[in-house]
Amino acid sequence: MVVHGYKGVKFQNWARTYGCCPEMYYQPTSVEEIREVLALARQQNKRVKVVGGGHSPSDIACTDGFMIHMGKMNRVLQVDKEKKQVTVEAGILLADLHSQLDKHGLAMSNLGAVSDVTAAGVIGSGTHNTGIKHGILATQVVALTLMIADGTILECSESSNVELFQATRVHLGCLGVILTITLQCVAQFHLQETSFPSTLKEVLDNLDSHLKKSEYFRFLWFPHSENVSVIYQDHTNKPPSSSANWFWDYAIGFYLLEFLLWISTFLPCLVGWINRFFFWLLFTGKRENSNLSYKIFTYECRFKQHVQDWAIPREKTKEALLELKAMLEAHPKVVAHYPVEVRFTRGDDILLSPCFQRDSCYMNIIMYRPYGKDVPRLDYWLAYETIMKKVGGRPHWAKAHNCTRKDFEKMYPAFPKFCAIREKLDPTGMFLNVYLEKVFY
Repeated sequence: MVVHGYKGVKFQNWARTYGCCPEMYYQPTSVEEIREVLALARQQNKRVKVVGGGHSPSDIACTDGFMIHMGKMNRVLQVDKEKKQVTVEAGILLADLHSQLDKHGLAMSNLGAVSDVTAAGVIGSGTHNTGIKHGILATQVVALTLMIADGTILECSESSNVELFQATRVHLGCLGVILTITLQCVAQFHLQETSFPSTLKEVLDNLDSHLKKSEYFRFLWFPHSENVSVIYQDHTNKPPSSSANWFWDYAIGFYLLEFLLWISTFLPCLVGWINRFFFWLLFTGKRENSNLSYKIFTYECRFKQHVQDWAIPREKTKEALLELKAMLEAHPKVVAHYPVEVRFTRGDDILLSPCFQRDSCYMNIIMYRPYGKDVPRLDYWLAYETIMKKVGGRPHWAKAHNCTRKDFEKMYPAFPKFCAIREKLDPTGMFLNVYLEKVFY
């Protein structure tokens, strides 16, 4: 069998913030074809990068060597209705998995905002949502199989090859090629989403109460103001209903906003006004939606954007947000688009999980790119990173950050253990790239 590769393919991530031109681009349809690509890479001393949906806003998926796109390995292999477990090929998009699970009356217990992402990519980058009783998405994995650099296939789970399992669930694409994943699902359920206005002081003073009140609680803070939109998502038996409205959601919430953000690139002092104006326009009323869980968890990301998202110890939420607010007040020239999205996640024991051994708060900052135009963000980015480091933060692996090995050694107690596993599985560094060299060297 000869696996067919393509030359001249240009890869770009969804946000168009990073791209690359791999020497060869492969779309394997079988395990044998993947083994063949790895054999070629060993012969020619090439590096290999596996790519999924391309949604990571950083350069974690970029390579100038061989790129393997897993899109054709996207089947559901097995459904165990009794255990509520499903085994899938690594390249399946979550968007396709939802409808398959639907047929069997199953669902994933938690999901990130975007579903055009692959199962292996979602776990490998440490993707998360919110809910202090729920871990990052990788905590839903109960078993997986992995092909390492020499073509050997390893299996690991909660009960076999446990150390490898704790490394592989957040794998960063550097341990090998994930082939299959077994997910622990739950019975299909509906969610009701309720959003209502509040203030930063109220939310931070009553954080524990909000976390107890709603299973999936998050809030959006509008920088340069006190305004907050609180979002509760909880199990419901109510029939599907929606408060969506094309005029407000698209004409105002997208087209008008993009135009005003573009104007603000010439008049940065407008940003604070835009944040307050759009809160008043779109977020001052109470809104309710209910639907199947995955239709509430996921929402459309309309804007191309730059983002940073760090996990900090949950108890540092108030301190970190108030410091970010004080920094913006002290430096009127530093502007911040809305929202700062704040979510909460249960701790776990996955070696490179940003929530390793602690319940965490994720604080996501954003700068949009109106009509593809980059907005100056460096001062905001650096001030945010400084605050995050000070309170013991760890960056989201898929998103842009300036950390190096020295930082990660301080942040992750299990970092040396992960490095030892990586060096054993991939002694020549076949699965490294520029992004991962900064992490490991």
